[in-house]
Amino acid sequence: MNVLLETERLFLRELTADDFDDLCGILRDDRVMYAYEGAFSEEEAREWLERQLGRYRKYGFGLWAVILKETGGFIGQCGLTMQPWKDGEVLEIGYLFRFDMWHNGYATEAAAACKRYAFEILNADEVCSIIRDTNSASKKVALRNGMVRTDGCVKHYRGVDMPHFRYITRKQPTEKM
Repeated sequence: MNVLLETERLFLRELTADDFDDLCGILRDDRVMYAYEGAFSEEEAREWLERQLGRYRKYGFGLWAVILKETGGFIGQCGLTMQPWKDGEVLEIGYLFRFDMWHNGYATEAAAACKRYAFEILNADEVCSIIRDTNSASKKVALRNGMVRTDGCVKHYRGVDMPHFRYITRKQPTEKM
């Protein structure tokens, strides 16, 4: 396994074509995908995976597979992506986990590792999470990750106007000894 990030309980690695079935278990679950107005079709899930593989080639990062150390099982995805925001692009931490893995702190743990990666490896000055107004669980993850709600916009997706908020955290200057 080609591990990119490691936390106390998790490994994060690039997704591969072999992850498609596990990924479908997340993307095709209405409970998980409520912020997207419902589950994806198999074709939408395939396009999602291809988009991540393309991001790895273009940027060197994307959403990564999250593997639970204890079992070696695929439990979700978390990573960094460039996302359109208003008139530009922003570096975003995104996350989606299997429904049975919710409320265990895995999203917060993985998102914190991605924040460190953004600041330490990519040398980013800020990173954000773009969250639908109805997604209270993701808002809590962003707040636990030191993010502050800054601005919002309405995205039109699947025929629905969806208000979204951007939560941002900035790189802290290093203290002088």
